[in-house]
Amino acid sequence: MTEPMIAVFSGGGTGGHLYPALALASALGERRPDVRPFFVGAERGLEARILPERGLDHLLVPVEGLSRRSLFRNLRVLGLLARGIRQVADRFKQLRPQIVVVTGGYAGGPAGIAAVLTRTRLVLQEQNSLPGLTTRVLSLFAREVHLAFPEAAEALPLGTRRKARFSGNPVREPVGTDRTTAAASLGLDPDRHTLLVTGGSQGSRALNRVVLDAVDKIVAGALKRSSDVQLIWATGPAHLEEIETELGRIGWPSWVQAVGYLDDMPVALSVADLAVSRAGAMATSEFLAWGLPAILMPLPTAAANHQEMNAVALSEAGAAIHIAEAGASGELLWEAIDRLLSDRASLARMSEAASKRGRATAAREIAASLDRLLPLPAQRRQAGGAM
Repeated sequence: MTEPMIAVFSGGGTGGHLYPALALASALGERRPDVRPFFVGAERGLEARILPERGLDHLLVPVEGLSRRSLFRNLRVLGLLARGIRQVADRFKQLRPQIVVVTGGYAGGPAGIAAVLTRTRLVLQEQNSLPGLTTRVLSLFAREVHLAFPEAAEALPLGTRRKARFSGNPVREPVGTDRTTAAASLGLDPDRHTLLVTGGSQGSRALNRVVLDAVDKIVAGALKRSSDVQLIWATGPAHLEEIETELGRIGWPSWVQAVGYLDDMPVALSVADLAVSRAGAMATSEFLAWGLPAILMPLPTAAANHQEMNAVALSEAGAAIHIAEAGASGELLWEAIDRLLSDRASLARMSEAASKRGRATAAREIAASLDRLLPLPAQRRQAGGAM
């Protein structure tokens, strides 16, 4: 019996790099049941919990991200990187993978470098408008570089830009959901304008404070709210108790629905008319896939300021409004919200711009590209390696 071909997927440290790898592995598996995924991640990344929970074959290596401040720590990081590369290369000798797909983050470095050293086909998927260090370096050796933002190509080394493909981020594809049913499942009124607030899976204290400031001032009468506006607010699990206490203090307005985490984000996206969010790549890609206009307040401490770059790119494309965290206030945020929700024409234009940038079928499209790089089962060499 012929052994399955191996496709290695590597990326992590954060969900923004891990979940694209999982989505691509799933999409490729649907096209090619003869291909078995294997994951490489970091011992200290989110993948250290997620991969075992899902029962996926994997290897975790002791790699860490570079520090902007400590040369001593970076020397240690380089030592760990060398160790990780050796571990991955040793595993590659056993697996003989046909392709390695790196979705970014420091966790993808060892697998990407091992692919180069073993002459294994290498493909990259970059989520942000500003490619990370891992993507920029490995792009010199990759067969293809799949980008979520066309602007990202400008930051790649000149000789590698011909490899770039504007494919989008692999997110869950929008599915037809009845608005009335979806709204009811969230305790919302389907006939009202719905504002979705999310700071990512962990939430955002800074974003929560600005939203709470707006709600507080509306309740106090300092700001006006149209009666047909309601709010579904994913505060982040660690912040829910604090927000509930504050909402209780001001009388908990009936038009505000606060939850720690939205288990079924597509349901919320199907109801929302406008999103308020950080500017992480995967969150913004979901907004684009659904054609959902957004007000983005990027995390100022994100690596290489990539959230700021994402927000600027989408603002210039007409799909979002960019509000900097510095100087943000409830008044400033609510002014933007009220202006959009009361101007259906502007909201429709933003929705159209978002849809144009969205790539709802990105996972399937990238998987098709990976498939083209793989040999057909009957063409596979007996040794199993395309090194």
